[in-house]
Order: sequence, then C-alpha cells, then structure tokens
Amino acid sequence: MLTSLSFIFLVGLAMAAICQRIRLPRIIGMLLTGIVLGPYVLDLLDPSILSISSELRQMALIIILVKAGLSLNLADLKKVGRPAVMLSCVPASFELLGYVLFAPMILGINRIEAAVMGAVLAAVSPAVVVPRMVKLMETGYGTKKSIPQMILAGASCDDIFVIVLFSTFSGMAQGGSARLMDFANIPVSIVSGILLGAAAGWLLSLFFETAYAKEHYVRNSMKVIIVLGVSFLLMSVETWVKPYLSVSGLLAVVGMACVLKLRSIKAVSARLSEKFGKLWLAAEVLLFVLVGAAVDIRYTMGAGLAAVLMIFTALLFRTAGVLICLVGTELNRKERLFCVIAYLPKATVQAAIGSVPMAMGLPCGQIVLSMAVMAILITAPLGALGMDGTFEKLLERE
Repeated sequence: MLTSLSFIFLVGLAMAAICQRIRLPRIIGMLLTGIVLGPYVLDLLDPSILSISSELRQMALIIILVKAGLSLNLADLKKVGRPAVMLSCVPASFELLGYVLFAPMILGINRIEAAVMGAVLAAVSPAVVVPRMVKLMETGYGTKKSIPQMILAGASCDDIFVIVLFSTFSGMAQGGSARLMDFANIPVSIVSGILLGAAAGWLLSLFFETAYAKEHYVRNSMKVIIVLGVSFLLMSVETWVKPYLSVSGLLAVVGMACVLKLRSIKAVSARLSEKFGKLWLAAEVLLFVLVGAAVDIRYTMGAGLAAVLMIFTALLFRTAGVLICLVGTELNRKERLFCVIAYLPKATVQAAIGSVPMAMGLPCGQIVLSMAVMAILITAPLGALGMDGTFEKLLERE
C-alpha cells in the first residue's frame, strides 16, 4: 500500500506540474496518472488501495467541501437565491432530457436505459468546480454579483438531485416502478442535510467558545482534526438513517462549515479555511488519481464517435438549462458564458456510479460505463481548462 501511495503522490504531482507548464489544468495530469497506474493499463496500484478507493475519494471531497463552507458568504448568497436553487436541478434535468430524446437514436438503447444513462452523466463534478469557486471567492473575481457562491451552492445540490434520479430510474430498468416518494426525497434530503449540518456547526462553535472562555485554548490544528471527525460522522449519518429519512451528507458538511464561520471569530474561520486549503493540496492528488484509476480504458476506446456526439448533444441541452436559470439576473453575457463553462465538468459522480448499472446486470451497463468514462475524459479537462483560462476575461474583480 505504501508503494502505491508513493506512486499516487509523486507521479501525480509530477504529471500535474508538467500539465501546468504546458498551460493545461493540473487535473488532466492527475487523471492520466490514475489511468496509467490503474488496473487497466500498468496495474501498479495495490488492490487494498483500490478496494477503499471510493472512501478515500469521499474523504478528499469532504475536505474541499469544508473549505468551501468556510469560504462561503451567506449574505452574498441571499442576493442570488432563486438562480442558485434552479441551478441545482434545471441543468441536470435538461441534460437528462437530452439523453432520453437522443440516446435511443444515436446509441440504440431504449428510453428507460437512456434515462439511467442520463442520470449517471447529468451531474456536475463538485471536485472540479468547488475548488475553483473557492479560489474565485478568495481573489474577488465575480464576487460582486455572487457568481462563485451561486455556482458553488448549485453544484453541491446538483449531485444529490441526480443520484436520487439515478436510484429511481435504475429501479425502473430492473423491472420495478418509480414511486412518488422517491422524487419527494430530493427536497427532504436537501433540507434535512442543511438542518443537520447547521446543528453540528452550532454545537462545534459552542464547544470552541466554551473551551476558550475557560482558558482551555484549542489550537487551530486540533480544531481541524475535530471538524474533520464531525464531517466524517455527518457523512455516516446519511447511511445510518437512510431507511427512515433521506439526508444529504454533503450538504450537511457544507452547512456545518457555514455555521461555524458565522459563529466564529473572523480570524479563526480564516485560519481554519487556510489549513483546509493546505490539506486539499494532498487530497486533490488522491481524489483525481483514484478517479482516473477507476477508468477502464478498453471501454473508452470502444465507445466511438457516437458516444462523443451524444455527450456534446446533451451538453447543448445542459447549456440551455443553465441559461434559463440565469434569466432575470443582473449577469451580463460574459458572466453567463462563464456559468455555462463552470457547469460542464463531470468526474466524481460518474466515477462513483458509472459501473453500477453493469454490476446490477442491466443490458445497458457496458455502454453506460463507456459513456461515463468518455464524459470524464472530455468534460473534466474542458470545464477545468475553460474556467482556468477565462475567469479573468469573463468576470469582474471586486
């Protein structure tokens, strides 16, 4: 396992640096490292690492979500409430509709299988989007109109919406039927996640305040460990209460960090945000190398031009969905274009659930996995490169 971790960090960082030197996003180098080191090319990663890959990826995602919550200004978010809510479901719904309408013609699958495919591919990747929105908030780009806050909030909820739809459509594809309760669980999951996170954040801030008042000073490094532990616990609560109540662990983590920022001294929340930013340097490598390792390059090569055509057709639907969400806002054309670009990348959800239809024995399993892999390789670099290369030109600096 130690050898595998050394390969992941050293080769991943080296490839990221090479890509950065040739003006490509660092994420491309990390994804390529994972593909090459993974079980489908050189097979240099220990099976024990791959067996806990999903848990390690989730830990890395939690770190950047805490960092995002500590950087999020809720006062700014109130200014763009409606578009943020719409961005959490409308673009994904439009993209899913694109798959339902065109995948049967382009890929030769039926409507239900097209819906399963759309549910896998419609999610935006918070692992690609969130760190870039955090960077924009820190540097002041687009913050006057709360653009990064709006995209960050929408992208965080988008995944929950899509995963609930995936479980519904995959049940239908297995011969079951869709229940109204499955769709009702979407807003329940969002609200319960926010409330749970807010309660956890309030209790944490109370603990830190009490310790400080009694002169039992808690060092910032220790606070990071405590916050991480609570974050992991919140993610576990999602699994524990799933039979009884739908709760979003990801939103709970963001909510906890937001409340912690609101109730803490400004200097303390800034130091915590800085320390989580340093943790992200290592977590980022781990996350994207392991996402790349989940990619089966054989299926990707076999997907062909039809898969590429379908992906870009669906992205046109997604673009229309994003633009509809921004109707009535103060954003100009350049800023709307940036929002469209920010909603392109896919990686985390596709890597996590792309192989599930095949494991379920669905006839569309192989083509869904092929499309998921192709979507990661096309849209993750496209969105990352687009955001990195255009934010200075398309957004105003406050």
